[in-house]
Amino acid sequence: MYMAKRFKVNKDRCIGCGACVQSCDGATRLGQDMKAEIISQEKLGECGGAKVCPFGAIEEIREEKKEK
Repeated sequence: MYMAKRFKVNKDRCIGCGACVQSCDGATRLGQDMKAEIISQEKLGECGGAKVCPFGAIEEIREEKKEK
């Protein structure tokens, strides 16, 4: 087993500043509600975009996965 990283946006914390979009091209975007949306879980994990949010709106979730 291993721990897979996934991310989610806490819409209550996101103010739509765009810091995640600017720091991590192709991983996030601002949706119609002007809140962050994750486009690519993989890219977000690689670039560390979740860590740049000044409000902690992008949260890391660890999921237990079985190896194939």
